[in-house]
Amino acid sequence: MEHRLKNLLVALAVALAPATALAGGFADDPEVAAFVAEMGERHGFDAGWLNLRFARIGPNETVLRAIQPAAVPELQRSWARYRTRFLNERRIDAGARFWQQHALTLRRASATFGVPEEIIVAIIGVETEYGRNTGRFGVMQALSTLAFRYPPRATFFRGELEQFLLLARENGFDPLQVKGSYAGAIGIPQFMPGSQRHYAVDFDGDGRIDLTKSTEDAIGSVASFLARHGWETGGRIAVPARVSSDPAPMLALGIKPVQPLAELLAGGIESEGNPDSPGALIDLVTPEQTTEYWVGFQNFYVITRYNRSSFYAMAVFQLAEAIRERRQAL
Repeated sequence: MEHRLKNLLVALAVALAPATALAGGFADDPEVAAFVAEMGERHGFDAGWLNLRFARIGPNETVLRAIQPAAVPELQRSWARYRTRFLNERRIDAGARFWQQHALTLRRASATFGVPEEIIVAIIGVETEYGRNTGRFGVMQALSTLAFRYPPRATFFRGELEQFLLLARENGFDPLQVKGSYAGAIGIPQFMPGSQRHYAVDFDGDGRIDLTKSTEDAIGSVASFLARHGWETGGRIAVPARVSSDPAPMLALGIKPVQPLAELLAGGIESEGNPDSPGALIDLVTPEQTTEYWVGFQNFYVITRYNRSSFYAMAVFQLAEAIRERRQAL
């Protein structure tokens, strides 16, 4: 009843506000009209309610520029440049302070979900610098821009737009009022709407999930996400490797660990670990520098479910190690 009343008040406020539809906006877009009809059929959304919101937003050119791949191919992949963005004194120090400030919550999350505290801290550090940079884009506008103006990933972003509208209805907020990243990620841990609906948890026990203002919910939700994607409690993440043969066949297998470490060793990889543990060869490439190789295990792969990049997973892993060492030193 309380949520229903809140929705009515929000709808009244939007209806009374001056129109702000952009030129070339979504109001008369046939694809949007089809999406609105589908949302009505599948989820019972009121077409007038949705059309009113789409009429107040239009494509965001900044979002479209941000989603594009790098213009210069060699800039797309440089581990050295990527690493320096996240492994620096500012982020390490802030991570140690964040851990100290939220020590009890992190301990409880680790005990509940089996994920190390430093990994939870590092993911939040990489994503938003511990909640400092959660995004300035209207989430509905960003998702709509990518759903209806970016064909390469339109299907994915239409799905996330659907999830976001369901999330707004379930939690009684106006979808036009939420800010996030240019890709529609929300809050301290930068969850996409679908991830929030499926993996986020109410870790502060107030009866609702708030990833924007509740650090406890954010911490618990990161741990929940990793656990639900197969985190192995106590398992290794990655170990350095040396390659004495052509790495291409092993790299072609991808980052999901499918070969026992013993088979990788037999194929010309020098590394350490349990020979029976499945692993995957990871290459960290920097132009004009020697490629850095690692063997990634199940937990490395799980981190890539948060962001499907070996650079991302390694940055999280190494930042976590640096934060843990800094906290121990303090």
